[in-house]
Order: sequence, then C-alpha cells, then structure tokens
Amino acid sequence: MAFILIIASLVLFLWIVSLCKVLLLPRIPFAKHFTNNNGRAFRKRNVLLVIAHPDDESMFFTPTINFLTSKGHNVQILCLSIGDADGKGNIRKQELFQACVALKVPMQQVKIVNHPDLQDGFGKVWNHSLLAKIIEEEITSRCIDMIITFDSYGVSGHCNHRDVHYGVCKLLHDILQRDIEVWELVSTNILRKYSGPVDIWLSIFLTMLHTNGTMQCLVNEHSRRSGIAMAQHSSQWVWFRKLFVTLSSYTYMNTLRKVK
Repeated sequence: MAFILIIASLVLFLWIVSLCKVLLLPRIPFAKHFTNNNGRAFRKRNVLLVIAHPDDESMFFTPTINFLTSKGHNVQILCLSIGDADGKGNIRKQELFQACVALKVPMQQVKIVNHPDLQDGFGKVWNHSLLAKIIEEEITSRCIDMIITFDSYGVSGHCNHRDVHYGVCKLLHDILQRDIEVWELVSTNILRKYSGPVDIWLSIFLTMLHTNGTMQCLVNEHSRRSGIAMAQHSSQWVWFRKLFVTLSSYTYMNTLRKVK
C-alpha cells in the first residue's frame, strides 16, 4: 500500500511539474522558426488545416491553432465531412463553427464539405484524387502557403484521418506546382498519447534532434481552450471524450513533422 502511494505521489508530482513546464514554455520562443518562411523575415502565413470530421480541430490540433493565431497568422480550416456517421451531421456542422469561435478562428474561414463520396465512418474509403482536387481548389481560392494535416496513422488510426493524409500527399506529389509547405501531426504510441503534459519532455527532446527544423513542438498557449472548444461539440461531449481531453498529450502540445 505504501509503495502504491509513493508511485501515485511521484506520478502526480511529475504531472504538476510537466504542466508548469507547458504553461511556462510558450513564453520562450521555442518554435520561432516554424513560420518564418525558410529563415527569411517574418510574414503572415495563410495556413490551411485539413481535417476529416468536426471535432478533429479541438481534439487534436488546438495547440497548433492557438500557436498560429497568437502569432498573427491567418488560419483556415477545411473539414472534409460533416461527421454524419450517427445521423447528426447538420448538428455537428454548427458545433464546428461554435468551436472555431472559441479557438479565435472566424466562421468565414471555416469550410465544411458534404460530398456523397466523403462520408464519415470506419470502412468508408475516401478517394485520394477527389480529396486532392478539393484541397487544391481551397488553396487556390485562399492563397494558401502552408498546409497542416494528419500523418499516415492519423493519431487514432481512423481510416478517414489516414485518407486525408494521403489526399494531401497526392496533391503535394502529383498536382501541386507552387511553393507550399506541408506539415503533418505526429502520431504517438498509446503511453505517450495518454500521458498528458508529461510528454512535453520527450517531445522537446525528439524535436531538438532534428536540427534542420523539419520537426517542431508547438506548446498549447491556452490549454483550457481545448476543453472549451471541445465542449462546443455537445453531441460528442460524452464522458470518454472529456477524459481524452484531460489526459491526451494532444491537448497540451503538437509535434509537427515537415512532409518532403
């Protein structure tokens, strides 16, 4: 019993210390080169966040959104489905707009696609060429110079997340001619995923190993905003998602890797 209490105390201490690190780190220009246009003078970037479902932005990408908006960059969100797997697509569309208000992203900078071939659900395969075409139209109309999306695992392994990644890659390799940066959100193992702020130490260390700047750790400057934004998705705000937002390392930081 005493051993369990000691372990629990150590875990709690590490959690508190890590949370303090997360809260203090945004004051340090750790990721100052992330949006500086290949080392040149600072300029405002037009960033397109490409997600699969309403609530992806709040569950996984809040640290990135908060970092970009706090630095004055223009964040656009492209959601490639209305999340209609449970027949709540119209409700979830409105919830996404409300969440984006909480994240300081204007509603006019949020686009939600409702295409018959891009419907939410496990086992629903999305055509990568169709995804690339839709994304290309968006970057052309909005003069996008940076794309951020999921990596090939898609954090949770959801097939729609993974298809979004491959759609962006198809655009990057087969269609895209302009100079544009693409970054992917790094998926972690289950221990890191549910370690909350404790993962900050390993995330920073792994980022420091990439001295060429191809990996960046973005710390959430407003951690509470993750919960506030996710709570706007009231149709999805059930107990296990509340637990996820509390325990997930994606609430506190995002590690982004540059796609070559």
